[in-house]
This record gives sequence, structure tokens and C-alpha cells, in this order.
Amino acid sequence: MRAVAVIPGKENSAHLREVPDPAPNEREARVRVVEAGIDGTDREINAGLYGEAPEGESFLILGYEALGRVEAVGAEVGEVSPGDWVVPTVRRPDGCPNCRLGEVDMCLWGKYKERGIKQRHGFFSDDFVERPEYLIKIPEALRSVAVLLEPLSVAEKAIRQAFRIQRRMYWAPVKALVLGGGPIGLLSMLLCRLRDLETYVYDRDVPGSATARRVEETGAAFLSAQEQSVPDLARRVGRFDLIIESTGNSRVAFDAVCLVGNNGVLSLLGIYGGDRTLEVTAECIGLKLVLGNHLIFGSVNAHWTDFEAGLNDIDRVEQRWPGWLAKLITRRLPFDRFQEGMTKEKDDIKTLLEINPAV
Repeated sequence: MRAVAVIPGKENSAHLREVPDPAPNEREARVRVVEAGIDGTDREINAGLYGEAPEGESFLILGYEALGRVEAVGAEVGEVSPGDWVVPTVRRPDGCPNCRLGEVDMCLWGKYKERGIKQRHGFFSDDFVERPEYLIKIPEALRSVAVLLEPLSVAEKAIRQAFRIQRRMYWAPVKALVLGGGPIGLLSMLLCRLRDLETYVYDRDVPGSATARRVEETGAAFLSAQEQSVPDLARRVGRFDLIIESTGNSRVAFDAVCLVGNNGVLSLLGIYGGDRTLEVTAECIGLKLVLGNHLIFGSVNAHWTDFEAGLNDIDRVEQRWPGWLAKLITRRLPFDRFQEGMTKEKDDIKTLLEINPAV
């Protein structure tokens, strides 16, 4: 079968190759991939920044956002059936106490594996095999936008955890800020709007852009980084009860600390790597953080319940803003033109590879 793979650590090594057809064992299902999302992580792995091949292999099949249809199941599989639409989850457990309890997103030892990222092949291929506990069944009615479920689950987890942690006190958030207008940021915005929070999205795009229009269609407000800095936001719109940071920019993340209101929460979803150093206002970290009962936490990956919540919220979004989710899919590429997707184009939000669109 066809697959898009990289040589981990080698820059721009993404290539199309033939690999053996996978065969399910008695506890696995074989899934034909219909479409798969290209994410910033895929591009960073292709840039050689990270990524690990499975043991004994020299290559890694990319892709961790996918929608597929079950083709065949092993004799001991009863949870899914041929013809079912499914979205796979990403992370696989390492046997730590949290993983044994089903909390692989909270892995303690860090030896987990991730499809398309770390030591497990991903979904940029014609088919894959997987155990049914890692497959989310998709209703036919949601099939057209279900490929967005994996990134949505990340936003679901961040907001679920924020509300859960805030049970430490009475908390009735009113105002939310999302930093970043990429897929995670816009999906986080949707979840805030579904909770009827007064929501703002801060992005480097300009007013009147496609991103700004999508934001405003939900009743949220768009704020441009080209017109104001992050610290300026406090003067313009005040402080926030809930902030979701999804830019991956460490300067933005630290400046956001000063935007948190009393008893407020800042959830960091970006990956802040490299050796960059920053000067940070001590008052924000040492004084306001303490006296304001602020909470800052990081969140990554998602629990099974976040995928289930995501399915429910996709349905709610489709009812409240019909057709809005489909607008996040800004580019569709045939499988053999995958190289075009390794570069993000202007106004891109989500690029899809159409791997077997006729299924």
C-alpha cells in the first residue's frame, strides 16, 4: 500500500513509498483511510526537529489526524464492524500507573508511543490496523467534518481541565481569550462560545481577513497582533477569567500571564522549544500571580472522554452555526500531492490529504 513517510531527523525527507499491507490480528480492525489532516507537527517532523521511527525501522509514516472506514475486523472484535466510520486516537500507553487507569494523556513515565510522531507509524497511508479501544465511532451525519475531532479533543481537554481544577472555589467565568487563530485556537474559541462566554481571539492576521470573519461569525471578537501587543489587551478589554494560549510563542505565553484576572486560569497548549531567553515582568509573576489566585497549567493530548465530548460539541456547533466547521478545511490535496501540504500557505487553517476519497 501507499504511505507518506519521513526519515526522522532528516530535513525535508517526506516521501511516498510502498509498504506491506497491514493485517489485523484477532483483536484488531483494519481501517481504510479516507482523509487525513496535515498539522504543524507533521511539518516540524518533516523539518527534522523531532519524530521517532518504530523499533527496527528506519522510517516513520506521518499523520495523526485521520478519518477512516473499517474494512475488516479480527475474530475477537465486537466494538466496531465493517462499514463503521472511525477516528483513531494518537497516544498508546507505556504501563505507568496513569496509563493503567486509562489516563494515557497523563502518562507518568513518558515512555508512551504516538501514532505518526513517536515510535508508531501514523495514518498517511491507505490502511492501518488498530485495536478497537483506540477507535472513536463516528455517526454518519458528522462524517464530513469528523477529521477535525482529534484537534478538537485537545481543546476539549484544556477547557475540561480548567473547569475541573477551578472546583477549588466558586468560579463563574464570563470572559475568555484565545491566543492564536490556528485550528486549535479556533476550536477552543468554539468551545468558549458554546458556553456563552464573552470571547476574544488574538491573532497575527488582520481585521477583515478570513480568520477574522470566521471568528466574528460566532459572536466572538477578533483582535489583531498587527494593531496591538498582548500587554495592550489589558488596557483595551480588561483581564480574562479563562485564557487559552495556542500560538507556541513563548513571548506571547509569558505576556499572557499579566492578562489573567482574579481567580483566573491560563492554559498553555503551545510547545515552547529552543534556547530563546526572555525578560519577564516580575510583578506579573510574583505579585499578581499570587495575590490574584491565578492558575497556569499545561495540557497536551486528550482522554477518551474528550473525544466523546468533541463528538457531542461538533453536533452542537453544526446546529448553532451550520457549515462553520467545514470552513476550517481550507485546502484539499490528492494523496500524491502531499508535498504541497508540507508548506503552510497564506490563509491556510486545515489542509487535508484525500487518501481514498471514493470510500
